[in-house]
Amino acid sequence: MKFICLLLLLGLFSCYETTRNCTNFKTGNFYSEVSIDGTLFKSRFNRTETLQIEVYNNKTDSSQLRWINDCEVVFKTIHPKNMAERKDIHLKILTTTDSSYTYEYSYVGETKKQKGIAYKAD
Repeated sequence: MKFICLLLLLGLFSCYETTRNCTNFKTGNFYSEVSIDGTLFKSRFNRTETLQIEVYNNKTDSSQLRWINDCEVVFKTIHPKNMAERKDIHLKILTTTDSSYTYEYSYVGETKKQKGIAYKAD
C-alpha cells in the first residue's frame, strides 16, 4: 500500500513543469527588483541581443551580452570602474510569465546566487 501511495505521489510531482519562454525576454525594455538582505533594489534597462544599458541610482551602466542558450546569458561590463565590475555576471531565467521572469544571477565561477524578478516595460 505504501508503495502505491509513493508511486502516486511521484506521478503528481513529475507532471509539474516550470514555464520558461525565455525568447520573449532577450530584447526589450524592462525594470527589475532584487531583494538583498531585506533591502529592495530597483533598476531599469534596455536590452538588445548583444547589449544591455541599465540605469540604477541615476547611474548608467552598459554590458556586452553573450547568450549561452535562450535562458542563460553572461554580462561583461563595457567600462568597468573597479575590480568588482570587471567580473562577469551569469544570469539564468528560472520561470517566465507573459510579462515577467524570475531569475538568479551570480559572478561567474562563484556559487552564491541572488534572485530577482524582471518585468517587461513595453
